[in-house]
Formats: sequence, structure tokens, C-alpha cells
Amino acid sequence: MTTQVAPSASLNLNKVGLSRNDYKGAPSTLCQGCGHNGIAAQIVAACFEMNLVPEKVVKFSGIGCSSKSPTYFLGRSFSFNGLHGRMPSLALGGMFADRTLKGFGVSGDGDTASIGIGQFKHLVRRNLPMVYIVENNGVYGLTKGQFSATAERGLMLKKQGTNPYLPVDIAMEALISNATYVARSFAGDPKQVKELLKAAIAHNGIAVLDIISPCVTFHNHENSFHSYSFGKQHEEPLHEISFVPARDEITVDDFEEGTTREVELHDGSHVILKKLEKEYDPRDRWQALRMLEEAQVNNWLITGLIYVSPETPSMFDIYNIPETPLNRTPDSKLRPSRESLDALNDKMF
Repeated sequence: MTTQVAPSASLNLNKVGLSRNDYKGAPSTLCQGCGHNGIAAQIVAACFEMNLVPEKVVKFSGIGCSSKSPTYFLGRSFSFNGLHGRMPSLALGGMFADRTLKGFGVSGDGDTASIGIGQFKHLVRRNLPMVYIVENNGVYGLTKGQFSATAERGLMLKKQGTNPYLPVDIAMEALISNATYVARSFAGDPKQVKELLKAAIAHNGIAVLDIISPCVTFHNHENSFHSYSFGKQHEEPLHEISFVPARDEITVDDFEEGTTREVELHDGSHVILKKLEKEYDPRDRWQALRMLEEAQVNNWLITGLIYVSPETPSMFDIYNIPETPLNRTPDSKLRPSRESLDALNDKMF
């Protein structure tokens, strides 16, 4: 069900008759300059440009600064804020109840890489068709600045000492868990964030976006891998990326330096990649793993579309979920008849 109010003629409207304001949420209560606010702004822009109807979107989150973010975009959408690390279970149940909705999960490095990593990996391997955003700042900002599982080894924070542990690489964990879309970006690169989000929305499967999102209060030190200054100085884009809808399909025959390569997504839409210096094919899973390992060793902030597998069936395809939402299917179709139950029981004897 969609409820629309007649907009002002002066507003810039998309193809479903909505303005950008229709995709906004409540005013943010996060710290001024927080990277999460920038990500929320790009979600608003991406959904507006992709002509999503807000009432056809459902948002899920857990606990943490990142999990407050869904309040700040798509205020007209369904939303469920759950327990710490348990967002994947909520998403799985909610998406199965109504597959006609587009799912957005927003999590953080604590919510996903610590208490929720088991649920994260099982959701990824099941290829539930949803957008899974990790707002990664390497710190527990909501509880005053402790190290998170993605904080780099050797990092020194006030009152926390020195981190002795190697970090969890969320993009690598997603790739190892057989995610069918893996990307990394930097909150300080809004254009790239928006284009990766648009491609993720069009993907038929789990789309994991690890977005480095600096915490300006507890973790924006110049030498930190999760700071604005480090991100701007060390960001290494794999390619220039823009999402091109199927109606504007662009085909190229070669992929030499300076040319583009087309990656077809499941629904016929395309991501267009322009190669800069690296010869990189995001459909090659082993190349993606090698690239992530090389980036980790060299402290490179590699951004862009890391891996995509548009042909892999989604969880809905595997279970043959009907188009009619289960939460609106009458009991007469959900419950087996008395005759079928009797026939089943007879087989047990």
C-alpha cells in the first residue's frame, strides 16, 4: 500500500512521483561530522534515484551508533531495531514473511564483526536478497571508545592502551562466506558510496557493503586506519564506478586501460566499471581474495566493487517462495488439509 500526498510542482520528482524529501528520516542525533550521517544521506539519494517506494522497503538494525542510522533515512518505511548482533535473524524472518519488500540491514563493526559475526556469516552464505551495510569505524562509539574487532593491531587509544590483535576484515569474511556482492567504500567518498548502493539495490542476493565511517569523537586520529585523514590519503579505488540501468545498457568489447567493462546483474541491469591502473575483474573470486590480502599487508584502503556473482540463486529462488507474501496468505493455503495429514500419518505405520 502506498500513500502519497500531492507534491509541489516545483519539486524535482522521480519516476514514482516522489521528491527527495520523501526519502528522508528524522533529524540525526549522532555527533556532528559522523560518517554514518553521510552514509544515510547517500542511501536517501540512491533510493530516490532508483525510484524505490519507501513503503516497499523494510529496514533492520541491531545495537550501536550504526543501528540508530535507519531512523535518519526512509522515515515512511517499515523498520525493526533488534538486539545486539541479532539483526540477521530478524532480517531473515522479515524477508521471508514478505519477499515483495526490499530489505536494508544497517550494522556496525561491533554489531557484525564481534557479537554478531556468526549470524552475519550464516545470513551471507544463504544469499538472502538484501542490502547489508556495515558502518565500520573500528571502535565502540556508543560505549565510549573501546577497540572493536576491526581495529588495527598496534592502534593506541586514550584509556584503552594498545590493541594487540589482528583485525577482522569484513569484506574478506563476506567473500569467504560466499557473498554474491561485496564492496568497500569510504564515507568521505559520497559519489562512490551512492553508486555502490544503487548496484547493491539492483542485485538479486546478499549485497555486503563495508563502509569505513570515521568516529569523530573517539576514533579520528591521524594515524588510524578508520580516520578521515587516513582514508583520504590512502584510498585506492579499484575503478571508477557508476550504476547504469538496463535501459541505458553500455557494451564494450575490450577492457584495456582507460576503457570500461560491463558486469551484468541478475535483473538485467549493469554496473559499468572503468579500469584505472589495475586489471581487475570483480567476477573473479580468487582475484578478489588476493587483492584483499595484498591490501591488508600494505595498509591500503581498497574501495569499489570487490566481487559480484549475479548468476547465483538467491535464498528465495532456492526455496521457491511464492510472490504472494506469506504474511498475507490465507490459512486455507498455508495449512495442510485434513486429508493430506491423514495420508501422511498413514505412511508412518
